[in-house]
Amino acid sequence: MSSDLVEAITALEKDKGISKEVLLEALEAALISAYKRNFDQAQNVRVDIDEGLGQIKVYARKEVVESVENKNLQVSLEQAKSLNPHYQLGDTVEIEVTPRNFGRIAAQTAKQVVTQRVREAERGVIFSEFIDREDDIMTGIVQRLDHRFIYVDLGRVEALLPQSEQMPNETYRPHDRIKVYITKVENAKKGPMITVSRTHPGLLKRLFELEVPEIFDGTVEIKSISREAGDRSKIAVYAEDPTVDAVGACVGQKGARVQTIVNELKGEKIDIVLWSEDPVTYVANALSPSKVVKVIVHEEEKATTVVVPDYQLSLAIGKKGQNARLAAKLTGWKIDIKSETEAEEAGLLEDLADEKADVDPEHPESEAAGQETKNDDGETLTEDPSETEDK
Repeated sequence: MSSDLVEAITALEKDKGISKEVLLEALEAALISAYKRNFDQAQNVRVDIDEGLGQIKVYARKEVVESVENKNLQVSLEQAKSLNPHYQLGDTVEIEVTPRNFGRIAAQTAKQVVTQRVREAERGVIFSEFIDREDDIMTGIVQRLDHRFIYVDLGRVEALLPQSEQMPNETYRPHDRIKVYITKVENAKKGPMITVSRTHPGLLKRLFELEVPEIFDGTVEIKSISREAGDRSKIAVYAEDPTVDAVGACVGQKGARVQTIVNELKGEKIDIVLWSEDPVTYVANALSPSKVVKVIVHEEEKATTVVVPDYQLSLAIGKKGQNARLAAKLTGWKIDIKSETEAEEAGLLEDLADEKADVDPEHPESEAAGQETKNDDGETLTEDPSETEDK
């Protein structure tokens, strides 16, 4: 081994952060393997690397015995004493067996070991960098596509966006810039394998943290998220400070903040609701934009029966049950939705005479039913939806 190689190893220690001892240990192990392979030797050998002189020597390790049965592993006491009179039975003798042309083999082996170790070190650095970014959001560039994955360049590594994690309302093309959520970082044989997602609820959470300073600094807290990617999501927010409007902070002035996120998610609808410790209030909020007349809680089953105006039953349930499904996932409560008519027939509204003032039962089909307005003289009027239609 030349002094150039020693200098190269020292330089690698500085540039790549690979310990010289680690490199030399790996080199010794590789040289032993190379010696046995190239010189058809199966005996115990030790490789000695002299950094100062840049020399490599191979020593065969043999046990001192009375009678030699395997000359590759054993040496007679007489022969051992000819090397050093202090050797005794059972001692290990090291005899130099460095081949004449071992320098060339050593140089090739050293190159392979150094290259491999550098590659491993770089993989280790990348893995360490990205394991800390797990559950985080990054911007990447679409490189190529196949039937299983979209390959996204994240700078130092290429991430995999599986088909199951792609949004159904998006079309991806090479060179597109997209924000992705890192779901898994694995240290595979070929290097770090990073899996990303566009459908994970965590992506929505991170987008709100980027867009809403109040969430980033902890003034507003995201309590729960339910998402059907590409179609609709619900997010529950809460502010401990009663003077802070948690929902308003997320929506932004004229809806600017939430609209930025909607645009990033290619038009995915987002309902922002206020979280509450009270399941009655929380479930009612979660069913937004539908109005709720009454919420009956069944604690032991962690289930609720929700009564809504007849004319808002379909709105509360949503298209293919989506609104109710997302609300249940958001709150963690089972939700059974009934119209006022069904609830009355089931006797669920007997104690709700006062609360029913919010909705005019004679005109359940009108969203304006039961709303109070004032005329020019300041008199309170209840608007009749039939009269409104006549106007």
